[in-house]
Amino acid sequence: QVQLVESGGGLVQPGGSLRLSCAASGIIFSVYAMGWYRQAPGKQRELVAVIARGGIPNYADFVKGRFTISRDNAKNTVYLQMSSLEPEDTAVYYCTAGRTTMKVSDYWGQGTQVTVSS
Repeated sequence: QVQLVESGGGLVQPGGSLRLSCAASGIIFSVYAMGWYRQAPGKQRELVAVIARGGIPNYADFVKGRFTISRDNAKNTVYLQMSSLEPEDTAVYYCTAGRTTMKVSDYWGQGTQVTVSS
C-alpha cells in the first residue's frame, strides 16, 4: 500500500518559518513527481508547489520567493520549507504524488495543519 505521511506542521507567528516533511512508502519514489496542496477553511483546495522526478520545482505565484520544495530520493522524502509566513497561509497542507507534474494527485497524505497567528 502507498503511504504519504506528513510532519512538521504547527503554530507559528507571522513572519516565522516551518519545514514540512513527507515520507513516502509503497512507491518507487524516484520515478514520481511530488507536490504540496493546501486547503483553508471555506476555500478551494489549491496547489502550492510541485517537483519533478529530476528535481525541477515550480510554485504557485502566492508562495514564490517564500517557499522552497525539495526532495531527497535516497530518503524517499519531499520537503516544503516555508518562510515569511502570513495568516493567509493557514491551511491543512497535503503531500501528494503522481506520475507527472501535470497530475500530481494520484496519492494523498493525511494532511498536516499549519496555523499562522500571533
